[in-house]
Amino acid sequence: MNSTPKHINKHNLQSKFKSYPLYFQPILKERIWGGEKLKALGKKLPSKNIGESWEISMIDTDVNVVTNGIYQEKNLAELIHLYPNEILGTKVYQKYGTQFPLLFKFLDAKTDLSIQLHPNDELAKKRHNSFGKTEMWYIMQADDDARIILGFKKDSSPEEYIQHLQNKTLPNVLQEYYVQKGDVFFIETGTIHAIGGGILLAEIQQTSDITYRVYDWDRVDDQGNERELHVDLALEAINYKNKDPKIQYQKKENEAINLVDCPFFTTKIVSLTSLYEVAKNSDCFLVYICTEGSAQLTANNETFQVQQGTTILVPAQLTNFAFTGNATLLEVFINEI
Repeated sequence: MNSTPKHINKHNLQSKFKSYPLYFQPILKERIWGGEKLKALGKKLPSKNIGESWEISMIDTDVNVVTNGIYQEKNLAELIHLYPNEILGTKVYQKYGTQFPLLFKFLDAKTDLSIQLHPNDELAKKRHNSFGKTEMWYIMQADDDARIILGFKKDSSPEEYIQHLQNKTLPNVLQEYYVQKGDVFFIETGTIHAIGGGILLAEIQQTSDITYRVYDWDRVDDQGNERELHVDLALEAINYKNKDPKIQYQKKENEAINLVDCPFFTTKIVSLTSLYEVAKNSDCFLVYICTEGSAQLTANNETFQVQQGTTILVPAQLTNFAFTGNATLLEVFINEI
């Protein structure tokens, strides 16, 4: 969990918050399974195995820095410390304090990720003093026959799970989904899962980096070492029940259609072809992820460009704005506060 920044330079910051959409410098992460597809989203990759672009984060030292406007070069933690109500919203600040409660990423899986799961809030708090990790995926691009693993084919048990793990047959009892652009999946805590190779996706999750890895396809790194597994920790955290995590939805032009509505976040999809106007209160921030196309956001007589691969934070205090253009947008906020 993030603590209050120790040193904050208040010079050149107005005492009254200026509300405008905030853009951030992405934090790029090398991964054993990563590739180069994030280039298509405008990311400047330092190597050929970049698996993740953390778009908006306040996890430990991974805090994004603003790249536009008067708050340029200030990081998100600094700004929230100075302007918690204005950025987070009155109700979010009351519930979460100065912690930004969500993490936004793009992921490029060149090869399969490990089979893994995440603990719920109660277990994560007890073991790691962290939030749990409920998350969702929006598939932005998928190669032919690309698939994901999500949950058990049928109800299982700790005993059956351990037996398959020991026999290296765990994938045989897990359900696979072949995916294509626009598919949406909601991954509740405890759901055993893996992203397969050939997939580029947007991920929305609670602010947590707690992952229990249980099977890694017996692969090794450049030094011949296997990655750490967390089999014992996972036993109590796994949900052994069968469940269908795929979200069914129908797009409507220039309207926000509900995808996921859970206690931790609400995500809607906007199929923008002309105009989408927003008028809201100041209870909560909004985040927009552009997964396709390009658009313009107009607020307070200023225009901000949004294109595929852009993630922007609309502070809670900015209550009226509009999008024009032709794009697919994910709209994210916290509803149950």
